[in-house]
Amino acid sequence: MTEALNELGQHLEGKRPDCVLSWDIAHDELTVAVAPTSLVGFVEFLKADATGRNKRFDVIYHFLSMYQNQRIRLRVQIREDEMVPSIIEVHPSANWFEREVFDMFGILFSGHPDLRRILTDYGFRGYPLRKDFPTTGYTEVRYDEVQKRVVYEPVNLVQEYRQFDFLSPWEGAKYIMPGDEKAGEKAE
Repeated sequence: MTEALNELGQHLEGKRPDCVLSWDIAHDELTVAVAPTSLVGFVEFLKADATGRNKRFDVIYHFLSMYQNQRIRLRVQIREDEMVPSIIEVHPSANWFEREVFDMFGILFSGHPDLRRILTDYGFRGYPLRKDFPTTGYTEVRYDEVQKRVVYEPVNLVQEYRQFDFLSPWEGAKYIMPGDEKAGEKAE
């Protein structure tokens, strides 16, 4: 692992010497120091760098032997358009887990006998746990008393997202918070 991180650090430093001030490896993690003026350009480089990861998803299996008290973790890396072979022939209990992964991330499992949605509605568009899915979703569901049925409507936000300044828990607070009066005395 450290060798791969060393190669990555050298690669980043070689490709963007204008951005990378220094880099080191600690606790099996690569830390790169970047100049503040170069931050946006460096992040864009990381996003578009072809030597980076081309497989978007990791499907991870955790196995536990109850008899030997041993654990094994398997990781399968796949692209968005690839399918993972289903393991329910070997472990029937994987059925619900594979369905959940399909429902939340859109990962397909070849050979799965019943790959359908399990947590979202059958007509649901998209996959909620992908980073490209909007935080508000696309539609909202509610029960209409007049129509006596469930209706689907486009999301209508009644309030915009708030911008916090993190100085006060409430926007526009004109009062002194308890305990802050002592800080004002020290400053004088």
